[in-house]
Amino acid sequence: MRFTVEKICWLTLILSLNFASVNAQSRRSATGTLDSNGTILSVVASRTGDSKDAIKPENLYLYESGVEQKIKNFSFDPSPAKILMLVDNSQTVRADVELLKKATLEFAYEIFDGDQLFVVGYDEKPEIVQEWTDDAKKVAASVGTFRKKGNSFLFDSLSGAVSEILLPLMPGTRKTAVVLISDGLDRGSKIAFEKVLADLQNQNIVVYALQIPDRTGGAFRRNQPKAGDVITQLAEGTGGKVFPIEEAQTAAKFICDELRKNRYLLNYLPTNMSSYEVRRVFLIADEGISVRTKNAQPANVK
Repeated sequence: MRFTVEKICWLTLILSLNFASVNAQSRRSATGTLDSNGTILSVVASRTGDSKDAIKPENLYLYESGVEQKIKNFSFDPSPAKILMLVDNSQTVRADVELLKKATLEFAYEIFDGDQLFVVGYDEKPEIVQEWTDDAKKVAASVGTFRKKGNSFLFDSLSGAVSEILLPLMPGTRKTAVVLISDGLDRGSKIAFEKVLADLQNQNIVVYALQIPDRTGGAFRRNQPKAGDVITQLAEGTGGKVFPIEEAQTAAKFICDELRKNRYLLNYLPTNMSSYEVRRVFLIADEGISVRTKNAQPANVK
């Protein structure tokens, strides 16, 4: 196998942690296998050079909390995508209504056959703007209802929209994504950010973000991440990416292309792991292959 210098450094760090992790896990569990049905990861993978060779399990290396895991299967997912668009309509967000409408509509022009959008605007609660559709004319007409008022209850709105709109599609639909158009500010949600992120990770829902300039100027937030850090953690934690809202057209094409052309399902059977603890996930690949997935498996607790 061939690695870049950067990946060799990461691998060295993982292996240095491996011995301590295995010892700790062996004291906690005598079983070694904790999920008899295996675990599924949604993975973005692509060749970075001119090679057209298929990406195979032997090209990938998966670790949970420093312990290497055996990949059972790695397969391309050709299914259509269900994309939930969650748009900040709060009073003080630093984007006018026309910019919010334009950014949302870009996705209606870029989705592939079979893909569908569901548009939700939120301030202190989420409100349906457009139900599942692939019709750009319907999206264009519906985003005319965007308006700015109230505070930004991001965490409650994201949690509610996911549970009411995306979860009913599962397990039949695996290719689900949230496109968040926001600066990441939350003012007043009852649900904690950590709970929202863990739920997204549990369901393999990837979050992409069109980031609006931070209305707080990077101010610290009590008992939660700063607004900009919320955006970063949602994307990195679920295997997504962040784009500035000013690049909405580029972002829409990139995201829709990635969901259709570069989305894979990876199956593995976790070993020497406790499902009652957060397990850090790290996936790397041979040189010439780019991979991205969520960075953690949340603890299996109520």
